[in-house]
Amino acid sequence: MGNRDYRSWFSCGILIATITIAVSAYGQDDPDQIIPSTGDTFPAFASIDDHMIQFMKLHKVPGAALCIAKGGKVVYTRGFGYADIKQNRLVQPDSLFRIADLSKPLTAAAVLQLAQRRRINLKSNPFVILGYVRQIRRPDADPRLRDITILHLLQHTAGWAVALSFDPLHEPERIAKAMKISSPPSADAIVEFMLTQPLQFEPGSRYADSNFGYFLLGRIIEKRSGQTYEQYVKKHVLEPLGVTSMRLAGSLPSERALEEVRYYDTKSESGPALQDSSSSVPTPYIVDMSVMGASEGWIASAEDLVKFTASLTNPKDDRILNLGMLRRMYSPPDGPPGHNPNGKPKPWFYGCGWYVRPQRELRFHNWHLADMSGSSALLVHLSNDLSWAVLFNIDRSGTNGSVLDVLIDKTMYRAVAGVTIWPD
Repeated sequence: MGNRDYRSWFSCGILIATITIAVSAYGQDDPDQIIPSTGDTFPAFASIDDHMIQFMKLHKVPGAALCIAKGGKVVYTRGFGYADIKQNRLVQPDSLFRIADLSKPLTAAAVLQLAQRRRINLKSNPFVILGYVRQIRRPDADPRLRDITILHLLQHTAGWAVALSFDPLHEPERIAKAMKISSPPSADAIVEFMLTQPLQFEPGSRYADSNFGYFLLGRIIEKRSGQTYEQYVKKHVLEPLGVTSMRLAGSLPSERALEEVRYYDTKSESGPALQDSSSSVPTPYIVDMSVMGASEGWIASAEDLVKFTASLTNPKDDRILNLGMLRRMYSPPDGPPGHNPNGKPKPWFYGCGWYVRPQRELRFHNWHLADMSGSSALLVHLSNDLSWAVLFNIDRSGTNGSVLDVLIDKTMYRAVAGVTIWPD
């Protein structure tokens, strides 16, 4: 935990450091399995430690990291289990994980910051900005493409619904086959293909998660900033917060960052790599991370994410966004996606990059869940200024096959409820 000193919080003044050698590997049915853990903890946080360890045993999770902040101050950051089972490498508090959909709040913050700087108009059409005017005006193009705005993309109300169609970022072979090009298709090819496809609903009429919408936002950031998407987010969103380890992920095991964990799937399957079909890789690495950037492409530590969240939930912290843009980020979408038929805001909705449940003026619960093959994550902020990030290097429970981001949610509420003493 660096030079943070928590001894003054507790009368016992006892610091506990736990680094235990595991006696059984992930996936074995061993009720006496010992889950190794790293990082510092206190007796007051025993409830959190116990809940995490029992959760990992129950769901056969190889590795996890957890960070908690109170009032914007990090109070707990630990690693559990294995970053790499074969190498017997433990997860550290600062280990890096793929964060999948938790990339979306980062992208939303960057877009709103550019809007704050008058580089982006949220009412603009994204395809006009990106130079696809001719394509959206073709007779065979869905005319509703012209009605989409950047704000629609931010709020997942642009008109694409994976449940009624498909996710172009996760099915590159489908696009390559349709366009008669090699796989994986380029970013330009993905856009060109999607402009030939119909929308699933009227822009602004409903909510439906869309990786493609956030993919477009990443390209708009590049267009309006003159930098790559990664460069802009690092320089203007993360660097002001002192976050330096976050970066875009590589696709293959050989492209892992030094502190990055290895990813696992419950079935231990493998298949041909997209970049080289003659090479077989574990399932989590059969993905083209090069196009995932703005929607699912980042790797981060749990502490990185908590710091980021703290900056966007403190009205007095304007390092990233001013008060006006914070209001925009957490405001309900116009019409049915954010309001009931009587015109009143829904009790919860998707704002700009976050699920939001308002409590009172600029006090709210906001959160995001994430899972993709080999990883799952949860990021939560409560109106009492308690925040946490939980990261896993597997996406589903090895016991019941359910996604871990949903399973860990209730467990975390029980875990923090057991803490009776928090720092001032």
